[in-house]
Amino acid sequence: MKILYLEDDINLSQTIEEFLIDEGFDVVSVYNGNDAQDTIYEQSFDLWILDVNVPGINGFKLLEELRDAKVNTPAIYTTSLSSMENLSTGYNSGADDYLKKPFALQELLFRIKALLKREYKSQDDILEISQNMSFNTKNSELISADSIVVLNPKEASLLTLLLKHKNECVSLETIYHNIWSYDEEPSDMSLRTYIKNLRKYISKEKILSIKKVGYKLV
Repeated sequence: MKILYLEDDINLSQTIEEFLIDEGFDVVSVYNGNDAQDTIYEQSFDLWILDVNVPGINGFKLLEELRDAKVNTPAIYTTSLSSMENLSTGYNSGADDYLKKPFALQELLFRIKALLKREYKSQDDILEISQNMSFNTKNSELISADSIVVLNPKEASLLTLLLKHKNECVSLETIYHNIWSYDEEPSDMSLRTYIKNLRKYISKEKILSIKKVGYKLV
């Protein structure tokens, strides 16, 4: 499990980082909101732990922007802000949990495990493309070791269809029926564009074109 930890108090950050590493987690620590934002878009994480009052973009604003961008990784706030107004702001910005400072290390661990357990109950939403890449059908995220790409609705529907029929040729008729709604006119040119975009993200070799028949993801 890989965790991003945003905390500008260096001593506290080191204490929490060492504790979580001892508990078996892979932890990436950052000390300001801008670095957290860059790191989140560069790497894939199972969980974010975010302080609020940090240099650069604050934790509330950071998470709100990530949720607006459809990045739905679970997030826990750890903050000294304890008013009901701050609690409301935290949850409304997209947090899954809110832990008030000071807190016991074991309490943080309990909350992390509970949140990750709940999150991984929905693993049917995760379809594996390769050893280093997967696709979350729930939020249309294409996840690799170093990036997250949010697909548009038709690209997401097409990739889901191909993944559910991996190593099978999916006919053009089936694709048109599943990707376009009944009141839309299917487009060969649009389909080729969606395939081209998916190949750019996944690799050309993984999506085969079966001439005049359909496409196969291998």
